[in-house]
Amino acid sequence: QVQLVESGGGLVQAGGSLRLSCAASGRTFSRNTMGWFRQAPGKEREFVARISWSGDNTVYADSVKGRFTISRDNTKNTVYLQMNSLKPEDTAVYYCAARSILSGKFDSWGQGSQVTVSS
Repeated sequence: QVQLVESGGGLVQAGGSLRLSCAASGRTFSRNTMGWFRQAPGKEREFVARISWSGDNTVYADSVKGRFTISRDNTKNTVYLQMNSLKPEDTAVYYCAARSILSGKFDSWGQGSQVTVSS
């Protein structure tokens, strides 16, 4: 498994920006597809974005497309989520996750980072 630690969350006004970082440890990081998910109060965890091991392929949820950008630096074992034009509905705990090479499922999770967007 991959160990993950998120950072960079906080409080921001609507229209503002934040960048989340996820530092990973584990020998297979550079081979893992990485993803970001979020969970708002009273709601289920939802997919936000994912990036292939090479960084060449990215996928976004419709709700964040054009506003969020996922990227990775395999030399630093870190994946990022740049969030622009934030909206109050983006308020949630954001989780970094690694997809297992064997199962194809996201099975390694960080502890989460709170993002709060005020109106």
